[in-house]
Amino acid sequence: MTALFIGGTGIISTAIVKRLVEELNWEVWLLNRGNRSEVMPDGAHQIIADIKDEADVEAKIKDMSFDVVCEFIGFHVEDVERDYRLFKGKTKQYIYISSASAYHKPAASYVITEGTTLANPYWQYSRDKIACEEFLMKMYREEGFPITIVRPSHTYDERNIPLGVHGKNGFWQVIKRMQEGKPVIIQGDGTSLWHLTFNRDFAVGFTGLMGNRHAIGEAFHITGDEVLTWNQIYATIADALGVTLKPYHVSAEFLAATGDVYGYDFTGSLIGDKSTSVVFDNSKLKKIVPEMTTRIPFNQGVRIALDYIAKHSELQVEDLEFDAWCDRVIDALENAKACILK
Repeated sequence: MTALFIGGTGIISTAIVKRLVEELNWEVWLLNRGNRSEVMPDGAHQIIADIKDEADVEAKIKDMSFDVVCEFIGFHVEDVERDYRLFKGKTKQYIYISSASAYHKPAASYVITEGTTLANPYWQYSRDKIACEEFLMKMYREEGFPITIVRPSHTYDERNIPLGVHGKNGFWQVIKRMQEGKPVIIQGDGTSLWHLTFNRDFAVGFTGLMGNRHAIGEAFHITGDEVLTWNQIYATIADALGVTLKPYHVSAEFLAATGDVYGYDFTGSLIGDKSTSVVFDNSKLKKIVPEMTTRIPFNQGVRIALDYIAKHSELQVEDLEFDAWCDRVIDALENAKACILK
C-alpha cells in the first residue's frame, strides 16, 4: 500500500513513517521542503515541494495516487481546503491530524470520548483545528471525501521531555534547574490528570487506522492508557535525573497573566489544555486497533529521552530569559506571602 505524508519529519510522523517502512512494508512518500531529510528511514521516498505552492504540488503529483494521504502540518481551514482540491479523487483515505486540545474547555467531565463537544475559548490553535475538522466532515457528508480525523494529546519522543511550564527554547532549562537544585514551577497544585504518549506507541494506533475502512468518516483520539498527575510527571523526571524535585506550585491563571507578556502563551497551553484534568477513553480506537496499548510507560520513556539528549548537546538549549522569569515569579509570590504573614 502507498502513503503520502505532508510533512512527515515531526515528533509524531517520524515514528509512523519508520514503522510503515521498516515493519509494515508500505511504500511511503514524504512531501516537504527537504529540510530534515536525515530523519527519513531508508526506503522512504521524497517529493521536495512547499505544500503552500498548490500549483507546484499539483504538477508533481499529477500522475500519482495514494491509498492514504496524511496531513501533519494543516493548521488553518485554507490548508485543508487546498488539500481537498489536491487530493480529491487521488486517495482512498485522507487522515487529518487535529488536536485533543480541541475538546471542550473547561471540561464538563474529566473522562473524554470522541463524542465530547469541541470548544476551546482559550486557544486559537485549537479553534483553528476545530474549523478544519468541520470543513472536512462537511466534505465527507456532502461529497464522500474519505476523511479520518486523529486527535493526539501530549506525544513526545527521545528528543523531548514533556513539561507543563517551559520557555520558548523548550524543556532544557527546566532540566537544568532540577539539576542545579532550583525550584521548578508546576501549574496549579500539580494534581490534575494527564496522558503522555511515546511516539512509537502512538505509531501503532495510527498505522492501525491507515487503510482501515472502519475509520472512514470517523474521529479518534490516540493516547497511551497511562494516567499521571503533573506532580508524578515531574517527580518521574527528577527520579530519572537522580535529583530531588523542588516543586513550586503556581496557579495557571497567574502563570498566564505573567507569562503571556513574554510570549509563552500559557493561556492557551495551560488554561486551554494542560491545567485541565483529562482521562481519555480509548475504547473506540481499541475496537478497531486492538494492538494499541502503552508499551513504553513514562518512567521508561523519560529515561530513553534523557539518555539520548545527554549524547546530543544541540538539544541542550539554555533559556536564560525563562530562567530569570521563573525566579521573578517565585520571588514575587514569596514576597507576597511574607507581606501577608507580617
